[in-house]
Order: sequence, then C-alpha cells, then structure tokens
Amino acid sequence: MSEQQSTQQYSTAWIMLLALLTSLGPLSIDMYLPALPQMANDFGVSTQMVANTLPAYFLGLALGQLIYGPLSDRIGRKKPLYFGLLLYIVASMLCVFASNEWSLIAARILQAVGGCVGVVIARAAIRDRLDMQASAQAFASMMIVMGIAPIIAPSLGAMVLKFFSWHAVFVFLTLMGVVCLLCVHFFFKESLSPERRLKLNLSQICRLYAAIFIDRSFRLPMLAGCFSGGVLFCYISSSASVLMDDYGLNQQQFAYAFGINAFGIMLLSTLNKKLAHQFSVLGRLKIGGTLQLIGAAILFVAGLMGQIPLWMVLSGMFLAVAGIGFTGPNAMALAMSEQGSRAGTASAIMGSMQFACGLLGGVILNFLIWNALLNMALVMLAFVVVALLAIKQLNPPAHHERPHS
Repeated sequence: MSEQQSTQQYSTAWIMLLALLTSLGPLSIDMYLPALPQMANDFGVSTQMVANTLPAYFLGLALGQLIYGPLSDRIGRKKPLYFGLLLYIVASMLCVFASNEWSLIAARILQAVGGCVGVVIARAAIRDRLDMQASAQAFASMMIVMGIAPIIAPSLGAMVLKFFSWHAVFVFLTLMGVVCLLCVHFFFKESLSPERRLKLNLSQICRLYAAIFIDRSFRLPMLAGCFSGGVLFCYISSSASVLMDDYGLNQQQFAYAFGINAFGIMLLSTLNKKLAHQFSVLGRLKIGGTLQLIGAAILFVAGLMGQIPLWMVLSGMFLAVAGIGFTGPNAMALAMSEQGSRAGTASAIMGSMQFACGLLGGVILNFLIWNALLNMALVMLAFVVVALLAIKQLNPPAHHERPHS
C-alpha cells in the first residue's frame, strides 16, 4: 500500500475525537500542578505529600487499562467508553469534595481508572481500522492534536487559580468528562464488529496477556515506547522542583516552560509525519531515541555542574521530552502492527506498562540523594538507554499491510 493510500484511511474529525478522549489524561495530570501548594496549605500538609496524588493517578492509569483492554476485545469499543467516562465524571466530583490528602488520593485513583478508557479505546480503534503505516500516521496526527492539552493545561490551571480555589480545577475536569461522554454517544462509531470479538473468560484473559507479552513483535517496541515515554513522567515529576524551586520561576513562567516542551512533542510529531517518505517507521523510532539520549545527556552534565544557565537546562528538557514525538507514534505502530482482533488487550498492556514506567520513575526519584536536576537526568538517561537497547534488537517489519484478524 502506498503512503498516499495509507493517509486516506482516516478522517481528521475521527482523529480529533480520539485525541479528545486521549487528552483527558494530560489535562488531569497537568492542570492541577500549579495548585499543589494551595492544596497542601488547605490540607495542612507538605506540597510533596499532595504531589503523591500524581503517582496515585499513574497507578490508576496502569490498573484501569488492564481492565478495559480485554473488556473491549470482548464486548466492543463503545460500551467500555460509557462506563469509563461515567466513572471519571463521578470521581472528578469526589476530588472537588475531598477533605484531606488521603480522600483526594483515593478519588484520583478512581479518576484515573475511569479516564484511561479513552487512550485504550483510541489505540485499539486505530488498529481496528488501519494498517501499520497509516497507524503511524494516525498516532502522529493524534499526538499533534492531543499535544495541545499539556501546553494549555498548566496555564489554564494557573488562570483558574487567579479567580477560584483549587476545587474549580476538578469542576472543569468534570465538565470535560461530560463533553467527552456526549461526543462518544453522538459521534463515536463502533470499530470492532461482533464477528471479530474475542470470547474471553478470566483464565483466557491471563493467557492472552501472557501470549501478547512474549510476542517479540510486540514486546520489543512496547519496551522501547514505554521507557522512552517514561522520560516524560520523570520530567513531569521533577520539573516543578527544578524550574520553580531551583530556578525561581513563578507559576505562570513554569506554565510557559511546560508548554514549550509540550509544543516540542507536537512539533516533532509533525516532523515525524513529514519524514514518512524518507524514513521507515523503525528509522524514525531510532531518530527519536537518539534525540532523547542527547537531551538526557545534556541534563546529566548540567546536573553534575550544579547551577548552570537556565537555557541549557531547558534545551536538554526540550530534546528529551520532544523526542517522544518520534518514539511514541512509531513504537506504538510497530507494537500494534501484528495484534489483529486482540488489539484492545495489546493496547492495554502498552498503556499500563507506560504508566508503570512513570510510577517506577517517581519511586526511584524519591530515593535518589542528589539535586533534583541530577536525579531527574539519571532516571531519564537510564530509561532512554533501555529504550535504545530494545530498539537495537528490532528488525524491520516484513510488510506494512494489516494482518488478517
């Protein structure tokens, strides 16, 4: 299939809908970051204690995706969306009324379990309809659109905090959940026909997970995508400490810096699409991993040197984070290319492992003893090296056509 034919397999409106569903995650993670000090003050605890709601959200994302994957392979893609988005709406309201950090952590886990349905179904729906080359294009298009969310989320959160308390952030997220639910009801068309659905019980689900995980065509790009993506979670967990505490940026300046790096993901996702004619999916994956390695190396050197110019830190962050515009869509396309009707379960494993890497990065950062910048750089560097080792073992795909289910 030619590249031109591949790019005609999906519409912009369809990608926009999938990107909207996927954007719930970045909005829920990033929008409340400027509110952490205010929330800590209200609860009478440290900012770090309230910041634990972030890895709690990652935990919910990792667990929830393991549920929706096989469920969507069994009953289709649309019904799980209804359940997950309703749960997200209820959990977001529970966040509004949280009276202490522990009730907020519990509500955030539920919010993540509900909200992660969008990313699972989006990836599975793309795989339901497209071949590998078109999937890579679609994932890149979706990343460009959904990249708007982390660009505007911290600034939007900071703007809300100028006029309202932190509770208003979760009211906004509740309304976003309602908008997504309405869009699913009126515009999302089922992409997995009944004859292609898998009849799975619990033991079969466990065997299916094991079969997918040991499949080399899935496992290697999954590891590459998860560990390269884990760099983003290291950045999210540490950027406030580095930029606000060490370099003295205020809430709005931090939001701008955060937005620039998120824009970098969109920029490189766009470039990724433009280079589709010059480089293979695997070739573009290697480019992204190399860029991330350079960025992590800059941050590592900066961390060793101590207080250095802000532009050097920002340039390292930009390369390490923006490189995901190459690694993300291409690793996903390679991982999903051979999964056929079990795409929902494969998507769940991919997503769950991504957030497990984020959780792992957060845990490791809590135990490292050096300055925040060096700690972040060390974890980023380790993650990128693991990703590159997985990429090195990948073989070019034998074909670009979609396998029969």
